[in-house]
This record gives sequence, C-alpha cells and structure tokens, in this order.
Amino acid sequence: MKASKNVMLRVLLTIIILALAAQTAQAQDMVKIAPQNCKVILENDRVRVVEVVAKPGEKIAMHSHPAHILYLVSAGGKMMTTFPDGKTVTTEGTAGEARWLEPVTHANENAGNTEIRVVLVELKEPAKEQKK
Repeated sequence: MKASKNVMLRVLLTIIILALAAQTAQAQDMVKIAPQNCKVILENDRVRVVEVVAKPGEKIAMHSHPAHILYLVSAGGKMMTTFPDGKTVTTEGTAGEARWLEPVTHANENAGNTEIRVVLVELKEPAKEQKK
C-alpha cells in the first residue's frame, strides 16, 4: 500500500514537472534561443526593440512575444509561422510595411530564398504615472 502511494506521488510529481517544463519551453525569449538571428537594439521599462535577421532556411524555435509592432526592413521572402498546436501559416510582406500583432507564441522559418530583416518593438507594461 505504501509502495503504491510512493509510485503515485512520483508519477504526479513527474507530470507536474513536465507540464511546467512545457510551459517554460513555449515561453522562451527569442533573443536567448536565437542570438545569431536576434539582437536587442534598445530596451527600457516600456519597450524592447529587437532586430531579427533570418537567412533562407533559418529557423527560430518556439518563443513568445508580448503585444508588438513588426516593421519589415527588407523582405520579399516567405515566413512560415508554426503555432504550439501545430498549425502553420505562411506570410509574405514588403519592405517598409508595419504590422500590429497581439501577444503570441510561435516558431518561425524563413521559407523563401531571400534574407528577411525585421525590427520588433515589443511593448512592456505601461509606465507608472509620475506624481505631479
């Protein structure tokens, strides 16, 4: 009886650890998981600005963004986006285009044959009001 309780506790603990690890894996910071592609060019208490460069065929593993603005510096290629549920979407854009995006978790792959260069402006919590 005592042995079966120990086994059940171990199984439960393993499930909890795996669930937490899965959440952590999905919420990774793209700058940490793909430093060869992503460079922080400005960060303060309100925004983080990240330059992202992806050569044809390059992938950025599953990561998350808060609400953000995406500015296409140079494009013309195809970006394949994969969501945690396995759904994929392929998008194209033109240089100079800006997009508003809600918080998202996804992976990306440059599925085209040209380099893609974008700037992301990730929004942080609103600044606290200053006392007058």
